[in-house]
Amino acid sequence: MERKTCLVTGTSGFIGSRLATALEAKGQNVYCLERYVAGKTIYNKHSIKTVFADLNDHFAIQQIIRTIKPEVVFHVAALSPVAYSYDHPREVLETNYLATVNLAETCMREAYLKHFLFAGTSEEYGNQTVFPIAEHASLFPNSPYSASKVAADMYLKYLHETYEFPVTVLRPFNTYGRTNDTHFLVESVIWQMLNGDTVNLGMEDPIRDLMYVSDHVNAYLACFEQPQQCIGETINFCTGKGWAIPKVAQLSAEILNWKGTINWNTLPKRPNDIMNLTGANAKARQLLGWKPEYELEEGLELTIGALKQQQPEVYDVVKCIPKSNANRSSCR
Repeated sequence: MERKTCLVTGTSGFIGSRLATALEAKGQNVYCLERYVAGKTIYNKHSIKTVFADLNDHFAIQQIIRTIKPEVVFHVAALSPVAYSYDHPREVLETNYLATVNLAETCMREAYLKHFLFAGTSEEYGNQTVFPIAEHASLFPNSPYSASKVAADMYLKYLHETYEFPVTVLRPFNTYGRTNDTHFLVESVIWQMLNGDTVNLGMEDPIRDLMYVSDHVNAYLACFEQPQQCIGETINFCTGKGWAIPKVAQLSAEILNWKGTINWNTLPKRPNDIMNLTGANAKARQLLGWKPEYELEEGLELTIGALKQQQPEVYDVVKCIPKSNANRSSCR
């Protein structure tokens, strides 16, 4: 594969950190872009070069783009907790929409760019009536977070249609496998089971398409390796299977041999919450040959194993290659 200069935003986060490491392992020239936070310990687990800037700082971003001259930008940075967005809508819009505009416009004007990969979200679809949800479905954002992503999505499509801006919009569905953030569904269930006899959860009704982190990272790699197949496209990345929350909890309890009690409806309900987010992945399969490699039970086992260690997971690149080529024992 041709060596390219890649800029990955949001590398202090869940997906960005793993994506940067996977790209480096493939021999790419990788730069991480992070926002400097006073008092934060910079723990660089790899040799990847890191630059610091606020994505809304036009002059700082312009200087970084001119210096690095990235051929490929993976824009993964975002304020992603949906619940947080209800109370901080302006911050979320500035971070997810305006910062995307600033970065994309700067990349376009500096003319080094060959591919801009944008992290959209399944949350953009909102409440649908036809399942599984395909890319042609109308968008019904129902939170400041999803509205900010739709706005960024639309702006990038405008740039592509008007100026042939080389963008790919990825719409990953709910991803799990975190080890340092237990506020999301799967991680919250497991963490509570590991630490007590009671689990407090919200509604039982929602259905979610749950994708293990390695499949998510592989989605970016598939787009990166086949730009001719995906530039100008919006592509779902998901398993195509919907899981009810009680079933997820049941599977986790069985793996852990947990015999405690689950208290439902003990967490605040989101306004106009999405009842079903089950996606269609036919487009990803047809265009890129991508498919999810991890079944839910296997992903839960991996997540449980990592959370039991009670430390941030050291990313293993072997998790982000197709199952048929991986040494499965090294992933457990």
